[in-house]
Order: sequence, then structure tokens, then C-alpha cells
Amino acid sequence: MKKSHTAASRDAELLARLDRLPVWPYAKTVLWIVGVGYLIAFFDITNVAFGLPVFSKLMHLTASQASIPITASLLGYIVGAWINSNLADVIGRKQAILSATLLFTIGCIATTFSFSLWWMIIWRFITGMGIGAEIAAISAYIGELAPASLRGRYTAMANIFSMVGQGLVPIIALILVPNFNWGWRGMFLLGALGVITLFFFAKIPESPRWLLTKDRYEDAKNIIDDAESYVSKKLKGSLPPLVTTADEVQGKGFPTAELLRSPYIGRVILLLVMWFVWYLGCYTWLGMAPTFFVDKGYTLTGSIGFMLAASIGYPVGSILSTWLGDRFERKYTILVGMVVWTVGFLAIAFFSSPSLIYTAVFVLSGSLGFFLPLMYALTSESFPTRARATGVSLTDGIGHLGGAVGPILATSIYAWGGAHGFTSAFVYMGITGFITIVILPFTISATRKPLEVVTSEEIGTSV
Repeated sequence: MKKSHTAASRDAELLARLDRLPVWPYAKTVLWIVGVGYLIAFFDITNVAFGLPVFSKLMHLTASQASIPITASLLGYIVGAWINSNLADVIGRKQAILSATLLFTIGCIATTFSFSLWWMIIWRFITGMGIGAEIAAISAYIGELAPASLRGRYTAMANIFSMVGQGLVPIIALILVPNFNWGWRGMFLLGALGVITLFFFAKIPESPRWLLTKDRYEDAKNIIDDAESYVSKKLKGSLPPLVTTADEVQGKGFPTAELLRSPYIGRVILLLVMWFVWYLGCYTWLGMAPTFFVDKGYTLTGSIGFMLAASIGYPVGSILSTWLGDRFERKYTILVGMVVWTVGFLAIAFFSSPSLIYTAVFVLSGSLGFFLPLMYALTSESFPTRARATGVSLTDGIGHLGGAVGPILATSIYAWGGAHGFTSAFVYMGITGFITIVILPFTISATRKPLEVVTSEEIGTSV
């Protein structure tokens, strides 16, 4: 919807005031609240890999049956991400994060009391809906709050929490799963702790960019006034000059429809393929690695022990991402991390000694912790504010079909490989990384640019 010249100029100036700020312009409480929500969501993405082996033995499941709850969770991720993201673009980022947190909390509690394969499948689907919704909404939210020069850094900062969440899983699993017959249930119940963040929800601001798409100028102005005041006190000096930016287009239609035209449809297709291919290997790794190690001859305790190296690698990679996320063009920084990721799989495939597995798990988790926050940032900044969360759900969200198919395809490749099934499965994971490397150079260049400029729309007024 077109604005008057005066309104467009006014809104563009407001966004320019935000994008010029050289430091994070909000209380650290914002990052903590959003970060803890991320931590719990990512904990719950990974914990299924450690609960499933025990559940599978109790239910006498085959390897193919054991992969179905993982697939159900990822299908739920896709559905939840799309539904909630359209809501996020209509009703706001805060409400979308709140509803997502409630959804995966309910799913976690119900999964804890699984007594059959079907119960596990249904509630992992519900949990996946909440997780997908949470990640899509937070990815859009952090990118919109951050000034242009800091988007990569603070998307990575929030993702430190998510990587800590993934890193905690093998540590807690090693304590609970082998030592208590209810340990696998405890792994799922811990995912419900995300509900704690809702008690502090009033402390985080709505996205000022989203507010402008709803013509709520005064609400957006109040948030940016507070942000400038916070930064002025922190810097004890004058603020930098305004940066060049543009106005936001108001959102009135169905968010998904906004992305079915140029230039966004091309971005949707490209990023969807990228996420789909990468998730083929990623969720095979996250969901099936302990099972493959057990079938290789290692004990369950030993297999979980291998994954302990990830507890160090994930946060180390994310911390590195905060340093480098805005220094170089984002897509090429991701590409370098993806090369390391691919090499890690091939190392396990051909040299699967215990010491090398520990090293490779650290390398894999470190590279994932490094490039995944930047992939979220790149995806989020590829779309306009009025449909940004929806853009994430249509690419990262639907891309999880790769994660749903990946473990099933991997078990087939494992069986086809016979005596070399272990090697075949890890080569397959490596190939998905290589294809992702080929796709990355064709994505947009958005590092340190205002979001409104990256959308490539000739609209409103520049400042």
C-alpha cells in the first residue's frame, strides 16, 4: 500500500535513526529472554536423538519405525512455521513468539508421557509446530530490532543460546538416559522449561519495523526514541549521522501472497532448495548419529559420549560467528563454514576411529554453530518486513521436508551399503553439504545494508 510522500519520508527517517546506531540499542534483557526461548527450542530439536534409542527398545521398533517421530516433528515444524509466521506478519512478532512457546511447551509435556509409537508421533508433531514457529518468528524479530551494521552479530548472539541448548543435550543425556529408566522421559520434559520466558515477556519491545508496516508510527517512534536514549547514555556522546535507507511498505494483504511475485519468488525458490538440501544431511546427523554409532558397535553410553564434543563445539562456533558475522559478505562466510562441515562428515565416513570421531564431532558442531546463525540472518533479510517471518517459514520451514526425508533416506542408504553402510550414510551427509556450497553464491548480498534497501523495492522516500 502506497503512503503519502510525507508519511514515507517520516517513516524512512525513523528507520535511518535506528540503522545508524553503532551498538545494541536495547537492554540485554531482550537478548536473554529471546535467547532462553531459543535455547529450549534447540534443546528440544536435538533431545529426540537420545530419547529415541531407549524408546525404540521399549516399543521393539525397527530403525525405520524409529525415524518416524523425527519425521513427524519436522513435518510439524513446517506446518507450525507457516501458520504462525503468517500470523507474525499480521499480529506482530511478540504475539507469534508467545504462541509458539506455549505450543512446544504443551507438546513437550505430552511427549514425556508417550506410551506408544502413535502417541510419540502425534506429540512430536505438535512440538515441532511450536519449534518451527518459534525459530521463524525470532529470526525475523532479531533482524528487525538490530541496526543494519549489527544484524549478523546479534543474530549470532541470540544463537549462542540455541547452540548452548544443543550442546547441553548430550551432557544431560549422559546423566539421565543410561542411569535412570525414566531418563528418556526426563529429556523430553526439560523442553517444557521454555514456558518460563513468558513471565518476562512484557520486558521486550515489538519490532519497530513491523509497527511501521501497520501504520503505527507513534508506537515505533517511542521504541526508537528509547533506543537512541539508551545508546546516547552508553556512548556518552553524540550519535552518528543518519544512514541511507528507505521506507517500509505497509502490509495489508495475505503475507504469503506478497512473496509470490518478483523479486521475492526467486529468493523463495533458491533459499528453499538450499535449506532442503542442507537439512537432508543435518537432521540425519542430529537424529540418527547415535543410532548409527550403536549399530557400528559402540555402546549407547559411548555413542552419547562422542556427542559430548558437540557441547563444546556449538557455542565455540557461535561465538566465532558474532565476531565475523558482519565483517565479510555473509553468504561467503557461510560458505567457508559449510566447507568445514562437509569435510567433517567425510572424515567420519572413511576414518571412523574413536579419537577421530571425537575430533570430527567437534568440527561438525563448531561449523554448524558458526554458519547456522548467519544462514538465519541471510534468509530473514532476503524478504520485506510485511512478509519476513513468512519468508523464513517458506524457505527454512518448508526446507525441513529435507529433514523429514533425510533420516528415512539415510537408513535406506545405510541398508543398501551393507558392510559399508556406515560409510555410505556419512558420505551421503557430506554430499548434501557440498550441494549447499554450490548454491550459496547465488543468494543475495545483504551484509551491513539496511533491510529496506535489501528488499530491492523502489518505494517511498530515501533518507
